[in-house]
Amino acid sequence: MATSEIPLSESPGERIDNVDVSAEMEGSFLEYAYSVIYSRALPDARDGLKPVQRRILYQMTEMGLRPDRGHVKSARVTGEVMGKLHPHGDSSIYDAMVRLAQPFIMRVPLIDGHGNFGSLDDGPAAARYTEARLAPAAMAMTENLDEDVVDFVPNYDNQLQQPEVLPSAFPNLLVNGASGIAVGMATNMAPHNLIEVVGAARFLIEHPEATLEELMSFVPGPDMPTGGTIIGLAGIRDAYETGRGAFRTRARVSVEALTARKTGLVITELPFMVGAEKVIEKIKDGVNSKKLSGISDVTDLTDRTHGTRLVVGIKTGFSPDAVLEQLYRHTPLEDSFNINNVALVDGGPRTLGLKELLQVYVDHRISVVTRRSQFRLARKRERLHLVEGLLIAILDIDEVIQVIRASDDTEQARTRLIDVFDLTQIQAEYILELRLRRLTRFSRIELETERDELLSAIAELEELLAVPQRIRQLVSDELEEVAEKFGTPRRTLLTEARPSIATSSRSSAPALEIADAPCRVFLSTTGRVIRVDLSSASADGGAVPERAIRRSRHDAILSSVVTTSRTEIGAVTNLGRLIRVSPVDLPVAPENSVQLGAGVRIAEYMALDPKRERVLALVSLESGLPIALGTRQGVVKRLAPGDHPNRPDFEVIALKPGDEVVGVRQSGDGDELLFISSDAQLLHFAASAVRPQGRTAGGMAGISLAAKATVVFFGSIDPSTDPVVATISTSSATIAGADFGRAKVSLLSEFPGKGRATGGVRAHAFLKGEDLLSVAWAGPAPALAVGADGSQRALPDSGSRRDASGTPLDGVVASIGTSIGAAGQGVRPGS
Repeated sequence: MATSEIPLSESPGERIDNVDVSAEMEGSFLEYAYSVIYSRALPDARDGLKPVQRRILYQMTEMGLRPDRGHVKSARVTGEVMGKLHPHGDSSIYDAMVRLAQPFIMRVPLIDGHGNFGSLDDGPAAARYTEARLAPAAMAMTENLDEDVVDFVPNYDNQLQQPEVLPSAFPNLLVNGASGIAVGMATNMAPHNLIEVVGAARFLIEHPEATLEELMSFVPGPDMPTGGTIIGLAGIRDAYETGRGAFRTRARVSVEALTARKTGLVITELPFMVGAEKVIEKIKDGVNSKKLSGISDVTDLTDRTHGTRLVVGIKTGFSPDAVLEQLYRHTPLEDSFNINNVALVDGGPRTLGLKELLQVYVDHRISVVTRRSQFRLARKRERLHLVEGLLIAILDIDEVIQVIRASDDTEQARTRLIDVFDLTQIQAEYILELRLRRLTRFSRIELETERDELLSAIAELEELLAVPQRIRQLVSDELEEVAEKFGTPRRTLLTEARPSIATSSRSSAPALEIADAPCRVFLSTTGRVIRVDLSSASADGGAVPERAIRRSRHDAILSSVVTTSRTEIGAVTNLGRLIRVSPVDLPVAPENSVQLGAGVRIAEYMALDPKRERVLALVSLESGLPIALGTRQGVVKRLAPGDHPNRPDFEVIALKPGDEVVGVRQSGDGDELLFISSDAQLLHFAASAVRPQGRTAGGMAGISLAAKATVVFFGSIDPSTDPVVATISTSSATIAGADFGRAKVSLLSEFPGKGRATGGVRAHAFLKGEDLLSVAWAGPAPALAVGADGSQRALPDSGSRRDASGTPLDGVVASIGTSIGAAGQGVRPGS
């Protein structure tokens, strides 16, 4: 509505304009909204930082607060940023700096904080009490700023310059996520794993037309700093495709025996942005309101050394799984995360999917590397120009000195040098400012060497800039270096879970009694155990249906056993001990997916000493099949069926001093037992040749070993499955991990059988320098090799001669197992 014109007396020099109020309000609001969007609330898609965060990192870099320097007071940093770059309140600057240092919010922290930087349940100490410096990853965000890699813009009072965007050597927006509320829009982005994001970015560099499915094979989902488990991946795919989606996260919970008679739920990881005190408060409220039952007490054992540890005591007679489902339903142990990928692109807000986010970052890095190369080329050309002038002067140094001495002033000396020696003005000026001691015969040699190096570097930079593909390859290589330097293993597990109880009708309370249903328990090569429901399995009751097998890029099967959820099974360790395990206490794999990145580490679940004892296999205590064991010294034993005392754990073999079990399998008389020794001897013979013995027996001779040789593999083989043998040779003289070794995969049918207690046949031909097998395995194809972290390694195709030498590997192999599919079809897998 326009203002009415009211006559006003005007003073000399004054002017009063009548304006439309609605137009003025609209214009002012739009200016304010744009300022909030662009200058405060939303991150830039290139470096993933808001302006205040960018200014903090840049100013700390200018202050020299590198990781190798000491910490300084946070108040000093806040004051410098506020006075020079960010003219807003000190509290907003300090809050932003604290967030960059909190490891429970940032997947890769950018600031190394010293002091109380707060927690999810409590705020940080005041800036005058805490100290800070840049974290190593922040140096990768700001490196090469002095090489004209990004544009600089004036600060708020045009007195200083600040970078418009940081070079950002890794995709910070995806790795650390972001959150912010602007005017009419907001952003909420989840953190991701650096190694996975870099893998996707490198794939996009190599394949610009990559599909979303191809990129998601590298980035399957978010990776929260606090770990936990993401259930249901449909919302994640929506977010990666459209920029908007939602998913649910659950705490990492294990069932442990608190005392001899009491069981408890131990919570070691919480959903993102959920604090321990909030969980405890909700549990207490649920117990008081009768929404939660079966809980006796809650103890918070969380500390800075051991991390999160909440212990929920379970009353006698209540199922821990049922109580856990109630907790998921009524407490923040299950929480939702809504993704809204809004970021600034070319100065305006846009909602971006995964590919768009990666593409914006890749384009930014290509620009950074191109500008850096152009800058370095210009500097080297300038230096070459000076070096060439010095070489001209050195050829007749006496005349140069004479020309300078005969000149009346600097200007005349410069002009005469240019005329006499055909130099440029820059070269002449440089010679005049040079000290005479540099113009020696030795300096000439140095200058000629420097000239040749400069020419070589210039040619390389010119070639780099002339071929765009080389720039893209350099960006990819630098990303790989950053991932190797700062990357860490994934913390959050991804599962295709059934619909969560937390989202179902609240009128249907979870049952406290769990039915005794058929299941299969898997043990992976990295020591994770998980239970799979077989209620929809085939008629044989032991096979995992093909639709329930999700191909995983990680891990392999070490052992599996068919049982029911309430029937105890045995876990046999290398010390010859069998420990009873109840599958009902194990985590359950989703109905439509078996992914071994999930589950629980069996060593932690069973409270084993990780330095001395490890689980080798899972066995059924009710199958009626003998348990076959092979030891490092070549002893074999089959434990008589039914010799299982009613104790939590018991010995299954009497080991000699210095000996240990290397392999455990349940085998019938129709199977074959197989040994592979460190000196590449393979022996297999009928299991019926070993009569079953009692628990206290020490076994009998299995394989005859040469001096200093030991057994590296023992297993039970079903000949009808066409098994394969995989061996990896190396040298005992090399440092572990320095030599990847040579691998060979052969059919077991290539190896003739021998009698028990014989030496077997050659299984691998050693090349010069090789003297032992580091890893060996036999079982149903395919043989899956994995590293120490469970990541897959490529093995050669099967079919090699049994005495061949193998082919070189491209990575260290820690263990070999079989696939989920093979282990799920009733096959007794190898080790």
